[in-house]
Amino acid sequence: MPDPTKRTQNWDSKFDTAAIKATLDKKRPKMLEHVEAVFSSIAIMETEVKQTCDAAGVSTIQYPFYLCFGRELWSKSRKEMSGESLAKEAAILITKWTARGLTQAVLQAIRSQVFNVAAPVAP
Repeated sequence: MPDPTKRTQNWDSKFDTAAIKATLDKKRPKMLEHVEAVFSSIAIMETEVKQTCDAAGVSTIQYPFYLCFGRELWSKSRKEMSGESLAKEAAILITKWTARGLTQAVLQAIRSQVFNVAAPVAP
């Protein structure tokens, strides 16, 4: 049977806050640089999604849901997914969000206008 005292000691040695702080202090400049680039990209995407929703006459109370769709699609596109694979993933997300009550035409407009992703080719 495993010794709980030894497990506690192992856990405690892994979570030495001084060592963690030193590691994070070294990594922080690059982490901040990355976050600034990502947040800038997200802000641009969200603005474009809002503009697409506005042009489609979507009520502002529904914007958060369309923004969630946009963030999900943005995440997939950031994971080096593109082409037909991204188009199929977008179709899946459109189906998901349509089932949750969003308008399919608006979701498709976001897909094509904001992310420049075409509808998937039917098999």
